[in-house]
Amino acid sequence: MAFLRTPALLIARVILGIIFIAHGWQKFSNGLDATTAGFDAMGVPIPRASAFFATWVELIGGAALILGVLLPLFGTLLALNMVGAAHFAHWDNGFWNTDKGYEFVLALAAGVLAVGFANAGVVSIDHYLFKRVGKPRTVVVDEAGA
Repeated sequence: MAFLRTPALLIARVILGIIFIAHGWQKFSNGLDATTAGFDAMGVPIPRASAFFATWVELIGGAALILGVLLPLFGTLLALNMVGAAHFAHWDNGFWNTDKGYEFVLALAAGVLAVGFANAGVVSIDHYLFKRVGKPRTVVVDEAGA
């Protein structure tokens, strides 16, 4: 079933990427001031910087997931963003998403970590950027052993 790994990871990356782009676009469309005010009301530390970070990591990170570029980096950043969302925006509401709890954001964090640290497959920029990583190097030694 290894032949299904690349399409499955591509589908997961695209779905997660669309979700993050949509949420980042929502913050961007509302404006940094409105997002900052919302973060401040939730008690998010350094609300302006946090709003800027959340907006752009969701937009750029979502696009990176779709393209399959720098997946470990963006998977980690997006997961940390979701842990922050769970803590500041959803924790007091309990687990269930139907009660605005942290269920969904933790599922997103797990998803981006999984695809971020999986082998992205041939339908990714990372595959072509890092395809030599882990391959043995050929060392040429002259006859003198130098």
